[in-house]
Amino acid sequence: MAQADRDITGRAGMLEANQWARVDLKPKAYQEMKSALHRDLLSRIDLEKLNYLDDNHARSQIFSVIQDLVSHSNTPLSATERERLAREVLNEVFGLGPLEPLLQDPTISDILVNTYSSVYVERAGMLEETDVTFKDNIHLMHIIEKIVSAVGRRVDESSPMVDARLPDGSRVNVIIPPLAVDGPILSIRRFGTIPLEAEDLLGNHTMTEQMRDLLQGAVKARLNVVISGGTGSGKTTFLNVLSRFISEHERIVTVEDSAELQLKQQHVVRLECRPPNVEGKGAIHQRELVINCLRMRPDRIVIGEVRGAEALDMLQAMNTGHDGSLTTIHANSPRDAVSRMETLALMANLNLPEKAVRQQIASAVNIIVQVARLSDGTRRVTHLSEITGMDQDVVSMQDIFRFEKRGIGVNGRVLGRFYSTGVTPRFAEKIVASGVALPSSLFDMSVEV
Repeated sequence: MAQADRDITGRAGMLEANQWARVDLKPKAYQEMKSALHRDLLSRIDLEKLNYLDDNHARSQIFSVIQDLVSHSNTPLSATERERLAREVLNEVFGLGPLEPLLQDPTISDILVNTYSSVYVERAGMLEETDVTFKDNIHLMHIIEKIVSAVGRRVDESSPMVDARLPDGSRVNVIIPPLAVDGPILSIRRFGTIPLEAEDLLGNHTMTEQMRDLLQGAVKARLNVVISGGTGSGKTTFLNVLSRFISEHERIVTVEDSAELQLKQQHVVRLECRPPNVEGKGAIHQRELVINCLRMRPDRIVIGEVRGAEALDMLQAMNTGHDGSLTTIHANSPRDAVSRMETLALMANLNLPEKAVRQQIASAVNIIVQVARLSDGTRRVTHLSEITGMDQDVVSMQDIFRFEKRGIGVNGRVLGRFYSTGVTPRFAEKIVASGVALPSSLFDMSVEV
């Protein structure tokens, strides 16, 4: 028998009737049954021989063993129950246990585990409770350790907070006791396997065709764009969409705290921060990466999110020939975004006067796009604003497009309209000069949604 075809049971495939059983299908009893089956499985397979099998072959053999174990159960189970039980035990061995069905659901954007007995998900911008549970907090910690160890991190009482990333790019945050009072907390932010396009945002009424045309022209004309919004408002998704308008002939360097961007161009260099090691040393922060990327001959710099002193380096890059840069920032309005950029730039501790930082912002940033998640879970571009310069000591700006909320409709749906303010932006001439035609009716729009 070939080494790769060895039977993993170590007993030439012979199985004895197991002794685990349950009384009913109540959650606690079901979890006990699954744990017993898992232990029985581990006692019957030869883990050493798994090393000689590819993943698909190993899964197939393990699943066959699990099905045999389930069939020998002393507890009567329906075919559906046997299949579910076998799949869940397989997920414990090869996946993330109870989380696997949620990770396979493309409609879920967030998975929020509030201790072992409470799991919520977000679909279409709305939270809903699930019937998914773990056996106990020890079981949940086992899944958490499986996640963080795969990316070389650790989580324990000395390091009770950790960020990690799943193989599919999903972002993971973990916080455990003593910081989390009731038990381990796990948050997973998922990203679609197929990135949204501008047409998808038009179909979702996130923006209008006029907004799309203006932003497409702005990116092609190498204007600097900042996307502002709150947590979960769709900033990264919108940044991905804007990046589609960048030419294939340009060299793009991305800088991210945790790699999430999904650029489609061929010539993309991706940089990601490095957290400290177990001794608290060796961290590489975004500011160091932004400074380094300036030495890499970028045509475009795309920063996933400015959240610290790298804001100053970004502004300086925008002001020194790296036009067409894109980034996001946490803020609730375009004016707040300007204030936050100023605050972050001052964190660089270069003793710059506030007016000098504001001048940097006024000359570097051309457009601020404000996105928001509304009460019905939908995302909207609420402001598309132009920074026009300085008015004495204040950064001046003007709105080009706005979204006006008008009320609540059937099923809590937010009603409103997109409209133009009638102002032609000063950067329109630069867009036209770059070869992008802007129709005269572009700045005369009102669309009900």
